[in-house]
Amino acid sequence: MSASEAGVEAIVEAAGWARALPEAETLARRVFDAARAREPRLAGEAAILFTDDATVRDLNRRFRGKDAPTNVLSFPSGAAGLLGDVALAYETCAREAREKGVALADHAAHLIAHGLLHLVGYDHMDDREALLMERLETAILGAVGVADPYEEAELES
Repeated sequence: MSASEAGVEAIVEAAGWARALPEAETLARRVFDAARAREPRLAGEAAILFTDDATVRDLNRRFRGKDAPTNVLSFPSGAAGLLGDVALAYETCAREAREKGVALADHAAHLIAHGLLHLVGYDHMDDREALLMERLETAILGAVGVADPYEEAELES
């Protein structure tokens, strides 16, 4: 399955995503549109790959030297008009959503926003960068009806 609209192509490759989040393509478009409305550098094309842990583990090993799956990877393009690719690992995302007690769609929306921001240079290597990125993610998620994913963590501290 794939859909291309409004600068984003969503590719649902893993059966887990297809079963658990049949609206993955629509979600990717909604998050992309909300992100682009808040970050002008997101003017361009992006691809969101809904895949599995094995694929993300392979990508993580080949491109980052880390032989483990992770929830989301971003691959900036550097080419004019092409933002890059974002890959989400189903098993890791589903487990994290369960552990956090949030809907898979909400967690996926957060990771899509996070990945898209990485495509245009946002990072979280220091506290200042992390706070800036978190605030923008929260604004994007609020625009698509997803609660602030950092609120609970702040309340627990």
